[in-house]
Amino acid sequence: MSFTAPPPSPAPTAPLTWVAQHEDDTARLAQRLAAAMRAHPAWADALLTLRGDLGAGKTTLVRHLLRALGVSGRIKSPTYALVEPYTLPALGQPPLPAWHADLYRFDHPREWEDAGLRELFASAGLKLVEWPEKAGDLLPMPDLDLHFHLDGDDTRRIVLTASTPRGAALRDALA
Repeated sequence: MSFTAPPPSPAPTAPLTWVAQHEDDTARLAQRLAAAMRAHPAWADALLTLRGDLGAGKTTLVRHLLRALGVSGRIKSPTYALVEPYTLPALGQPPLPAWHADLYRFDHPREWEDAGLRELFASAGLKLVEWPEKAGDLLPMPDLDLHFHLDGDDTRRIVLTASTPRGAALRDALA
């Protein structure tokens, strides 16, 4: 695991690169994101998008992040259900809601509207979206985009790009 830190006083879009050579490295990234959200609960009211090929580690990171935020029980991929709801007890009382969406099965961006996701994603809570490109420009701007790249059999390079001040704060908390 290694970091490429952004320059001092980075612009909101300066990326941070996390290299994960094992699933434990991905778990550490999720734990650090969770620690930042626990320290600053307002940062958890965020939209995080996860991009990358099948098997790149998107769902793995989401599972580790939700577990680190206090979710107990089964955390499953929402590929068929589209969205899985959770509550995040580690972020105070009342617990903040969270939604994990997987848009892989979308054939057209209008399915975002047809599924009623605009209302869901306009509400407070942590929103984690895999395959955000399937919603086209209908998806709100993410606070933090995580792009997963497969570098060899086991190595993942995760590039985190912030689009908002909240996303930049989350990204910077990892550096």
